[in-house]
Amino acid sequence: MPEEQRDEVDRIVASWNRERPDLDFEPLHVLSRVGRLAKHLDRERRAAFTASDLESWEFDVLSALRRAGSPYALSPKALLTQTLVSSGTMTNRIDRLVGRGLVARNTDPSDGRGILVSLTDDGRSAADAAITRLVEAERSLIGDLSRADREMLAGLLRSLSLTLGA
Repeated sequence: MPEEQRDEVDRIVASWNRERPDLDFEPLHVLSRVGRLAKHLDRERRAAFTASDLESWEFDVLSALRRAGSPYALSPKALLTQTLVSSGTMTNRIDRLVGRGLVARNTDPSDGRGILVSLTDDGRSAADAAITRLVEAERSLIGDLSRADREMLAGLLRSLSLTLGA
């Protein structure tokens, strides 16, 4: 492969092959690149959320509510399932978002003992602004790939994700 087509992972694997020819470094060709790409993605996501005056965890909660559709409300348990955090962490997050005026706690009309967490108008605006910035940022990361390459890559990553149960 010509040098101009080699990336840092190619150089790392070549060095390891030289030093440890007894090992098969094929997984590094895929997963080291995924790891490096994840760092770029994380940086772009943080920038998009910061521009929307949100932390990543705030966006996680707000986006779960926004994706739920009108009336943009979920039980704390449903939020736990979607954000993969503990009950105590979710309670803390809801409290902080209530304090910022981005969500409200309401009595569940179908169960007077339960509560629903719902987006406020400010929360919906923040979620919409953040997702717009996020999509733009992520589009710039994959913009050099053709539509066919993006679709193929998405399919391959979906297969790996399903295999890993992620």
